[in-house]
Amino acid sequence: MNLSQEDWVAQLESDENVVILDVRTDDEVNEGMIPNAINIDIHRGQDFITEIEALDKNKKYYVYCRSGARSGKACEIMNELGFEYAYNLLGGMLEWNGEIE
Repeated sequence: MNLSQEDWVAQLESDENVVILDVRTDDEVNEGMIPNAINIDIHRGQDFITEIEALDKNKKYYVYCRSGARSGKACEIMNELGFEYAYNLLGGMLEWNGEIE
């Protein structure tokens, strides 16, 4: 599901049992990431699938990338793998004005 920046943040803060998932490359992550995010690079192909499959499907995943394109694809993959709650951050880090670490 695609969420605007405002909805993504509001829902993230009100939900319990959440994971923030960054699907960018290591180089992008080194430029800063949303606090408490875990990074699994979507460009790693089968390794990405393997690491995603190891995650708890009962949690809610808030997924982002640089612009929202890769994270949208990641959400689709997660849905196919049986994740019910995968939320894509529209606009990604390009539009993010929240905290970065």
